[in-house]
Amino acid sequence: MPHDQIPCIYAAHSYYDIRRELEKRPSAPPCIQVTTLDELKKVIADAEILVISMLWKNDLLEIAPRLRLIQSISSGVEQFDLNRLKARGVHLCNARGANASAVAEHALALMLSLARRLYEARDNQKICRWSTTGTDPRPRLQELSEKNVLIVGMGTIGDRLARLCQALGMNVSGARHSARPLDVAGVRQITMDHLHEGLADADYVILTCPLTPQTHHLIDAAAFNAMKRDACLINVARGAVIEEAALIHALDTGRIAGAALDTYDEEPLPASSPLWSRPNLVMTGHTAGETQFYERNVVDILLRNLDALKTGGPMTNLIV
Repeated sequence: MPHDQIPCIYAAHSYYDIRRELEKRPSAPPCIQVTTLDELKKVIADAEILVISMLWKNDLLEIAPRLRLIQSISSGVEQFDLNRLKARGVHLCNARGANASAVAEHALALMLSLARRLYEARDNQKICRWSTTGTDPRPRLQELSEKNVLIVGMGTIGDRLARLCQALGMNVSGARHSARPLDVAGVRQITMDHLHEGLADADYVILTCPLTPQTHHLIDAAAFNAMKRDACLINVARGAVIEEAALIHALDTGRIAGAALDTYDEEPLPASSPLWSRPNLVMTGHTAGETQFYERNVVDILLRNLDALKTGGPMTNLIV
């Protein structure tokens, strides 16, 4: 199926401009982009190729008779009913790897913020408070060299993060549900059956795993009890990988020293959430994957998958 036989690509996202990126590619088919679910419902009947993420609703399948390929704009695909897509013969590919560098660098930034307490420096700046060496009775600022970091989720993001941590002289361990050997040399593999033993050794625990039935509330009260009291937890995975009530209790009781979150059980995080007021918690608003290269990277995957439809070759990041 040559590109010129695809009448149009349909894209649906309120922020990412897929059409603009496609217009930079001379060989790409035209694109119609919408930004709301109501707009999508008006045009989806004509769509064969759909680029989408959180605007997707499974009931859209009932009004999309021509749909052949969904290219997810994100790596997470929990919003899609995989069985219904498979029954309809609709391929679904995700965007795994499109923002791997961005998420890994964001996780590293959060870890550095916790180690150097950079969040306090910003707070002090707002109130014109000078705080320097010898004026703070709390534990000294930390350096990451020689610290133990456990990365839970050794996929594309975890691998990239592991290499960054190694470059800083950290001792890196990695855990994932697959028993296949890890892809980064020098990383000590922790099986999920021994996750709590790995938690007990870690100064920093970083979550980069997908949200699955196996990882839902993976970090619960028992996991926090296994961690060092001076350890910190960082989450750039999905919010539900952590049991939020257990995290708040661990922060409030000194069960762990601190945490940094980019994702949450409920998003946007409501103003009533107790997370906002935890002094030993650093928060960003689900921005770890943000990068100026995002559309470029997603469209690279999309065009490879259009070629695969044409040739019958293997699709990139195929889910169903």
